[in-house]
Amino acid sequence: MTRKSFLWLGLWLCCLTAGVKAQQLERISPGQEWPDNKGEHINAHGGGLLFDEGKYYWYGENRPARGFTTEVGVEVYSSTDLMNWTDEGVALAVSEEAGSPIERGCIMERPKVVRNPKTGKYVMLFHLELKGQGYAAARVGFAESDSPTGPFRFIRSLRPNAGVWPADFSRKDIREAKALKEEDYKEWWTPTWREAVTKGLLLARDVPGGQMSRDMTVFVDDDGKAYHIYSAEENLTLNLAELTDDYLDYTGKYVRIAPGGQNEAPTIFKRDGTYWLITSGCTGWAPNEARMFKAESLWGPWEQLPSPFVGKDADKSFHTQGTYIFKVEGTDDGYVFMADRWNPRSLKNSRHVWLPLEFKADGTPVLRWVDSWSPREQFD
Repeated sequence: MTRKSFLWLGLWLCCLTAGVKAQQLERISPGQEWPDNKGEHINAHGGGLLFDEGKYYWYGENRPARGFTTEVGVEVYSSTDLMNWTDEGVALAVSEEAGSPIERGCIMERPKVVRNPKTGKYVMLFHLELKGQGYAAARVGFAESDSPTGPFRFIRSLRPNAGVWPADFSRKDIREAKALKEEDYKEWWTPTWREAVTKGLLLARDVPGGQMSRDMTVFVDDDGKAYHIYSAEENLTLNLAELTDDYLDYTGKYVRIAPGGQNEAPTIFKRDGTYWLITSGCTGWAPNEARMFKAESLWGPWEQLPSPFVGKDADKSFHTQGTYIFKVEGTDDGYVFMADRWNPRSLKNSRHVWLPLEFKADGTPVLRWVDSWSPREQFD
């Protein structure tokens, strides 16, 4: 091949590649590769969505092709149609400073960003595990930015509500919980151990230093109050904790949901005055049957219902694990369930599964599998 021919071939290939990258998507295809504006699979796992000034922002874990620790940080993408996404770069980067809570090699999971109406700041909460400690730290991280795309400034990490008991615990409940000792329950999963967990065995253990905080989400109610919902007590119990007005700390008011029920991956939304919570069981990277709860108040009581998934592979939640539920802007009833189909051999290449929620006559959510769908057609 002559030099001139080689140059023409190179130019043709560049144009072809540019054409592929610029190709506009017209539908969402759950479980398939989802290319961004550069033609690369969207690397925003365990994520959440924010709508702000006419754009959607998708925040998620920038995962490596191999390995499990965080080497980059939290990635952010933007879109106007929920199908075509522009990579806006790293919203919150890992630190190169040795000993930093977010030092490269830590684990940053399930980032959620909300805009504070009083301060105008964008606030990020995320599950944080310290470098070299596996999943022992079980902390929540806080970060803040003046822009939805960042850069976010890391503020601190902690375990929530140190020294505080749940709002629905009476003095008698506290006395009974304090009397429980872990050394008396060395064998887990027995009926007596489960009863002790329900009464506060692990809760009492963690009160002095704060409750464990792993899989999590953030929910902002109609009145602007924000809540952090997270797996605590060795992933056996969910906590729902009220955040301060600036969304950067806790008011000290929190409740436990399904104590001892072993729930993680919480997703929540409100519809017609009812709060709906969809979670998963705890089976590592392997999928399991989702759980669902509903309540008329965030403070409970929460009623457990069957899984919202129906059809083939419903018992495995379509081989997914939920991460967020959002309402499509400008719709009366357009809710979307976001989930990950985890690939532990290459977390970067885990697939995204977004499905529209349907509702029964009594308002109960339903999730059915669809091979592809269009937000424009679905919610017109």
